[in-house]
Amino acid sequence: MTEENGVGFGALLRQLRLEASLTIEALAEASGVSGRGIGDLERGRRATPQRGTVAALANGLNLHEPDRERLLAAARIGRNPRQSPADVRAFPRGIDDFVGREQELAHLTALAGQAALGRPQVVAVSGPPGTGKTTLALHAARELADRFPDGQLVLDLRGMDEEPPMPAELMLRVLKAVGVADRDLAKAGPPGHPDLYRQALAGRRCLLVLDNARDEAQVRPLLPSAGGAMVLITSRRMLTGLEDVERLPIGELSPSEAAVFLTGVIGKDRADADPDALSEVALRCAYLPLALRVAGNWLATRTGWTVRRLADRLALQERRLDTLAAGDVRVSAAFDLSYRQLTPDAARLFRLLALVDGPDASVAVSAQLTGQECFDVEDTLEELVETGLLGSDQDRYRLHDLLKLYARDRLRAEEPEEAAEAARSALHHWLLETAVVAGRWFEPDYGAPPPTWQGIVDLSTADRARRWLQTESINWLAAFHSAAHEEDHAAVVEVAEALHWFSDQWIFWGHWPEVSATAAASAQALGDPLLEATHLNLHAWALLICEGRHHASMERSAEALEAARRARDLPQQAWAHSYTAWALSHLGDYSAAAPHNREAAQLFEAAGDMHGTLHAMCSHADTLLRAGRYEESIAEHLRTLAFLDQAGDSIEPHSAAFNRANVQASIGQAQTLLENWAKAADHLRIAVDLARASANPGLESRALIHLAEALRAGGHHEQAREVYVQCVGLGESGNPEHVVAARERLAELDRS
Repeated sequence: MTEENGVGFGALLRQLRLEASLTIEALAEASGVSGRGIGDLERGRRATPQRGTVAALANGLNLHEPDRERLLAAARIGRNPRQSPADVRAFPRGIDDFVGREQELAHLTALAGQAALGRPQVVAVSGPPGTGKTTLALHAARELADRFPDGQLVLDLRGMDEEPPMPAELMLRVLKAVGVADRDLAKAGPPGHPDLYRQALAGRRCLLVLDNARDEAQVRPLLPSAGGAMVLITSRRMLTGLEDVERLPIGELSPSEAAVFLTGVIGKDRADADPDALSEVALRCAYLPLALRVAGNWLATRTGWTVRRLADRLALQERRLDTLAAGDVRVSAAFDLSYRQLTPDAARLFRLLALVDGPDASVAVSAQLTGQECFDVEDTLEELVETGLLGSDQDRYRLHDLLKLYARDRLRAEEPEEAAEAARSALHHWLLETAVVAGRWFEPDYGAPPPTWQGIVDLSTADRARRWLQTESINWLAAFHSAAHEEDHAAVVEVAEALHWFSDQWIFWGHWPEVSATAAASAQALGDPLLEATHLNLHAWALLICEGRHHASMERSAEALEAARRARDLPQQAWAHSYTAWALSHLGDYSAAAPHNREAAQLFEAAGDMHGTLHAMCSHADTLLRAGRYEESIAEHLRTLAFLDQAGDSIEPHSAAFNRANVQASIGQAQTLLENWAKAADHLRIAVDLARASANPGLESRALIHLAEALRAGGHHEQAREVYVQCVGLGESGNPEHVVAARERLAELDRS
């Protein structure tokens, strides 16, 4: 039990009197209770007084409601030894500013209802350091107190201590707390205490909080097997070895909950004075309750500080953990306790994970950092998850933002700088190498990895390659930027070129313009006009398709054309003309686009470039569509489909799938504009299926929005609604323009 909860009535009365700076005589005068009586009560020489006397003493002490309740609770315990000396109304401070956790509390309330039916309930509340596990358990215990009339007990298991209390010692505390007589304890002896313990809990409806548990062995003997008791265990560990328990993992608060929490600590006026700064403080605290409390206390004790001043101070990553300290409470100290319990391998991996640029890492990334085999490093990762220092979601592992800063501090303190830099360099090299192999799945003349490639990531299919590139995108992009910073121009252009054909599969990722711009700069630095033309063309594509910057795209394609002519390379000259035509078509200058389309087609044909020829055909047909020449556009698109059928395996499969879906969508769009609603819907459904089969949400969103428009124009409003919903459901993966349009159309349908 906590020290405060174990205080008897007399000791508590004396403590409150001294806090009020009153002598016994002064309290006697203020309360009307005799001085001798007060002295006897404080020394334990007199039985616990009745409620009226306690109320008079509370009035004389001028107690606020929480302390008044503590004094009354201590008196009740003295009069009823069967009730716990750790009654919930005497719980420690720190739960009155409780915020959030509505779902968790609702779940605990439901479980309490099961306990009332005579079925013991055990709940393991776990989470990283500082997430408020104890606060949640104590708040729930107070809320549920009326359901457990035989008492509410709190035991601090001191799980982070070097020598935490043993189960036998904890069991004895509970037995004494629930009123088991000393003679019965002595008669049973230590071997008989477990039976007494089980009988005591089975015969009582009580709530037991086992706070700060070290491991399963410490708490397993304390769990009831029968009766109507409820046990809340809090631990940084997940306690996966426990059986028949409800698990309640908790994490950080939501942004809105964090703002409410801070407001409660610093006051509404200061919070409302700069809500943006308040949000920044919450963000810099990573919405971690402990960090929020420290930040709030910092501001509460520095009334001359604005919230903005603290937000700016927390913005400095290298100083953030030092700033998050108030008095003897330091966020980093909470992390220290868990870190010191790690095995050497887990501690080293924890430090090295600070080198990962993205928010999470895979087993393969972790293996690259440590040099361990994947199976071994997975066990090490799971140790970090078990101890609450690492979060996991399927096969990804994530360091909480503040824990990542802490890991970075430990890395600097415990790893030689050259060793850390070598680990970072090796990781970046592996990420870029793997990105090249994965990207070439989609590039003509490449496909599957060569037999000589020995990788620890499964890239045996194009789908697996796509998933790796998307899941690991933040990490390989950071490695790409690092290579550019180190002027490893050859690596930069190799990665960008290998990913060019993949970019069609993930158009709206958001980073292709920076990838291609970086590669164009590296190509120029290498002084190779063919590489320069290639990456200038790729940048022209990204500016046009990803950002809709048509004029900027034409400037880059003009530069690409000049470099391609210097290199005497026909395909890159053709691509430059094709991108120019594409941009002009988007700008509505169809007459100017036509000669560039013709020039591109002729150059691709002269070079024998089947993929380029396919692109030129699609571009010409789309220009006709934009120009309002719908019948001609349909004819050209049908000719393109025939070309694809005839070309067969000469066209790379993913390019063929992409273009088939795109052509079907364009035919459907043209049929819609011709008011042939049924034909339009048929082609657009084919386009949706093809785009979905090739996992291309950007193209799928285009087909969906046009399908919905065709259905709506044809009078099928409910079907159109369903398709709009599908388009909105693509979220950030789809074309933002189409997703926004679908959301607006749904709103229109709701209003009609």
